[in-house]
Amino acid sequence: MPAKLAANRYGKSKVRLMRVTKHEDHHDLDEWTVQILLSGDFETAHTLGDNSKILPTDTMKNTVYSLARDSKATSMEDYAKELVDFLLGRNPQVTEAEVVIESTLWKRLTVDGKPFPTAFMRGSDEVQTTTVSRAQGAGFEIISGLDNLTVLKSANSGFVGYIKDELTTLPETTDRIFATALKATWEYTADAIAAGIDFDKVRGHLRETMIAAFAKHDSLSVQQTLYAMAEAALEHTDIIDEVYMRMPNKHCLLVNLAPFGQRNPNHIFVPTDEPHGTIEATIRRA
Repeated sequence: MPAKLAANRYGKSKVRLMRVTKHEDHHDLDEWTVQILLSGDFETAHTLGDNSKILPTDTMKNTVYSLARDSKATSMEDYAKELVDFLLGRNPQVTEAEVVIESTLWKRLTVDGKPFPTAFMRGSDEVQTTTVSRAQGAGFEIISGLDNLTVLKSANSGFVGYIKDELTTLPETTDRIFATALKATWEYTADAIAAGIDFDKVRGHLRETMIAAFAKHDSLSVQQTLYAMAEAALEHTDIIDEVYMRMPNKHCLLVNLAPFGQRNPNHIFVPTDEPHGTIEATIRRA
C-alpha cells in the first residue's frame, strides 16, 4: 500500500543558553532553554533520503549561541523574533519557523541590605514561557505565559454542594488549604505586536494581577478562582483577547489526630502531589 507524507517538521530541542549582559555598574542574567522547529519542503528527505534541503539541527544549536552574542533583545520574545527572522531569511525551503523558550528565574542576591550587582540566587521552579512563530511573508504570532507558579492560600477557600454517590468519601468543607502550580498562557494581538511592547513588563503585570486575584478571591471551587484570575488578566489589558489556564489542585489532607486523643481544627495537614485534580480552561473576551 503506497504511503504519503502528511505533515512534518523538525528542529533542535533543549538548547541551554545562559547570557550575561554586562553594564558598567551591574550585570543582568538570563537562562533560557530554546527549542527550534521548522516546517517546509522536506518531503524528499523522508522519501528519498535527500538531505539537500535540510539545515542540520547542530547548526540550529550554533545559531542560538551566535545570534545571542550580538542580540540587543532584552526579552526572550524579542530574541525569539530575531531567531525566527534569521532562520527564515536564510532558508527559503522553510515555510514556517517556531521558537519556544523557557526562562529560568534568577534573583539578584541581597547583601548588606542592598541588591548585589553581580551575584544571583536561583529562584523557584516557576518558568516564564514564550512560543514565537512566523510563516514566510506573514506576521509574528506570539504566545507567552508562565508555568509552575506555585501558590497557596490557607483561608477563603471551600468546596461544597458537589455530586455525592456511593463512591464519594470527600467531606464538604468551607475551610481548606488551596494550593496549585499554575500554568497560564496568552496570545498577543497582532496590533500589539506590530506596535511594539515591553514583553517583560506586560508579563510581570499580568502575573501580579493574577496572583492578587488568587489571594483575594473567596473561592467556592478551583474552577471559580481560575475564572476570576483569567477575568482579572483580561480586564487589566486589551492587548490579549484570551487566557488559557491550568490549575492542578495540590491537595493538603487533614491528618486524623483522634487516635492520639487530639483535635485537629484545620491545623495539621499532609501535602500530597499525587493524585491531584486537574482543572483547565480558556477564558475569552466577550
